[in-house]
Amino acid sequence: MNIATIGSGFIVDAFLSAVNQIEDIQCTAVYSRKEETAKPLMEKYNIAAVYTKLEALMEDPNVDAVYIASPNSLHFEQAYLALQHGKHVICEKPFTSTIAELDQLIALAKQKQLLLFEAITTLHLPNFQLIKEQLSKLGAIKFIQCNYSQYSSRYGQLLNGETPNVFSTQFSGGALTDINIYNLHFVLKLFGSPQSVSYTANKHPNGIDTSGTVVLKYPEFIAQCVGCKDTNSMNFVLIQGEKGYLHVEKGANGCRKLVLHTNDSEIELNAQTNDNLLYYELAAFNHIYKTNDFEQCYRLLEHSRSVIETVVQARNDAGIVFAADLDHSAAANRN
Repeated sequence: MNIATIGSGFIVDAFLSAVNQIEDIQCTAVYSRKEETAKPLMEKYNIAAVYTKLEALMEDPNVDAVYIASPNSLHFEQAYLALQHGKHVICEKPFTSTIAELDQLIALAKQKQLLLFEAITTLHLPNFQLIKEQLSKLGAIKFIQCNYSQYSSRYGQLLNGETPNVFSTQFSGGALTDINIYNLHFVLKLFGSPQSVSYTANKHPNGIDTSGTVVLKYPEFIAQCVGCKDTNSMNFVLIQGEKGYLHVEKGANGCRKLVLHTNDSEIELNAQTNDNLLYYELAAFNHIYKTNDFEQCYRLLEHSRSVIETVVQARNDAGIVFAADLDHSAAANRN
C-alpha cells in the first residue's frame, strides 16, 4: 500500500515512523501548504514527492491511500476529496465535526468500494484486547473513571489573546474532541452507546472547552470521562466492578499497562512491545486492506459514528457550537 500524508505535525512524524516498521507499506508523498514544512519529513523518511496543492496529490496515480492529520475542521473536506479521487482514507481523530459529515463520507466510501478508517490508537492496542478479556473477572460493572489530561503547549497563546486551531470553534477544536474523545472511544467500544450523555465544561470566552467531564449513563453503571487541556493530571482508567477493579495505567489513549485487583490479589498485564502506538492501528488497517475485509471496516465505521454522535450530544449539552454546525444548518435551510 502506497500512502500519502496530509499535515506536518508531530503525529505525522510518528505515523511515518510506524510506516517504516511495516514491510509492505510505503509513503510515496507528503502534502503541506508550505513546502518548507514538508521537506524535513521528506528528507527524514526518504519520500519521493512533496505537494503543496491538494488536487495534485489526489491525482497522483502512485498513491493508494491518504492519511489525514490536518486541523479537525478540514478532515471532512479532505477525506471527501480523497474518496472522490479513488483513494482509501485514514483520518485522524476526531473523524469529523458533525454526524452529517461522517454519514456523507461513509456513503461515498461504500459507493466507491473504498476503505475509510478513523485513526484511533486505543481500539487496536494489544492491551485493549486484554481489557476485554479481563472484564468478566470484575463482576457487575458499577462505575468507570477515565482521565486524560495534558497541558497544551498552545494554552499560553489562548491566555494571551490568540486563538490557536486546537482552541478554536472555527477549527472544531477543544478538549472534548482533542483528547477526551479517547475516553469515549474506550468506553463505547467496551459497552456500546450510553442511554444519556451530559457534558460539564470549563469554557473560554471564545466558546471553546478547555477542560470538562462527560458523564455517560448506562442501565447498570455510570462512566465519567475527564479531558483537560488546561491542566495536567495522572492519566488513568478505573473500571470498577462488584468483584474487583481494573486499573489502566497512563490512560485510555495508550493503555500502557493493566493492573487487575480482585480478592486482595494484584496482577499486572502488558502485551504491548512497541512504543509507537500508531504501529498497531496501521498494522490493523494494512491487514484489512490486504484481505479486502470491508465487513470489518464497516464495523469500525459504525463504532466511530456512535462516538461522533456521543461527542455531538456532549457539545450540545455544554452549548459548544462549531462553525461546521452553522454551515450545515445554513445548507439545510437553503434546501
